Amino acid sequence: MAPILLFFLKSVALIIIALAGFAYTTLLERRFIARLQARIGPNRAGPQGFLQPVADGLKLIVKESITPAQADKVIYFLAPMIAVIPALIVFAVIPFGSDPIFSLMGDLNIGVLYILAILSIGVYGSALAGWSSNNKYASLGGLRASAQMISYELALGLSLVAVVLMASSASLNDIVKYQQPGNILGWLIFRQPIAAIIFAICAMAELARAPFDLVEAEQELTAGFLTEYGGMKFALFYMSEYVKMIAMSALFATFFLGGWSGPFVNEVPVLSLVYFAIKVVIGLLIIVWVRATLPRFRYDKLMSFGWKALLPIGLANVMLTALLIVLGVY
Repeated sequence: MAPILLFFLKSVALIIIALAGFAYTTLLERRFIARLQARIGPNRAGPQGFLQPVADGLKLIVKESITPAQADKVIYFLAPMIAVIPALIVFAVIPFGSDPIFSLMGDLNIGVLYILAILSIGVYGSALAGWSSNNKYASLGGLRASAQMISYELALGLSLVAVVLMASSASLNDIVKYQQPGNILGWLIFRQPIAAIIFAICAMAELARAPFDLVEAEQELTAGFLTEYGGMKFALFYMSEYVKMIAMSALFATFFLGGWSGPFVNEVPVLSLVYFAIKVVIGLLIIVWVRATLPRFRYDKLMSFGWKALLPIGLANVMLTALLIVLGVY
């Protein structure tokens, strides 16, 4: 009973942290973009806008939610949940610190496969939301979302294959430990830079954020698959995007930045949580920076880039990595 209770408590704590992270990642993004664009950003609700996420949440709770008369109501209501649940459960295999108590499921030896499987489920939320709304704009947005996510998941998977080959394990704990030879140069971002770049690009495409936000385009699709959603149903989709941002930053930190590793983590295990949090925040700031800097791709260019550039480069990187391992270079 005790292990079950421990898993339950850790799950509740993780969900609370993810929800708080979602709320204040929105504030981080708005303030950081404002600073990049020489604006002020939200600063009215609470000191320096600290209570702005609370105000936004209350607004969405009381906002009227209209259901289209011709929508498939069961799928229409399930789609936001299908979108947000995978974003939350992907955290289950991520090691947040050096002590096993900081992980939800512990050391899962197929952690990489678990992550790829869960990320692939998220596309159902977008596709079903567009289809169930019975709206042509939403349907096209859902089709774009599914095509984009599936296409970039292939290259993302290949980038992780190179990481698994290097660490000789699909366990995220083993991958973190592999990157600890005593200095920062042991991080895989330096030993697998091509895989790191491919993962970063594919992660942003998976999030469908600028410059890859082709699933919603005001010129031809309005809000895409979200067009018919409002109130708390919209909030769930919004939440899934930002929770996925945190998850992707955490995965990038785990795979390429040494995870929770850092000075004195063996002597003071709680420091591992601090190092991991710093790396995740840096990843979030880079995602926001890209959004504020680059213009939106044209859709055919987006798909061409995924299939004709990232996929062949990722495959070539896997072959080169395998060859170097056989030759004893790695």
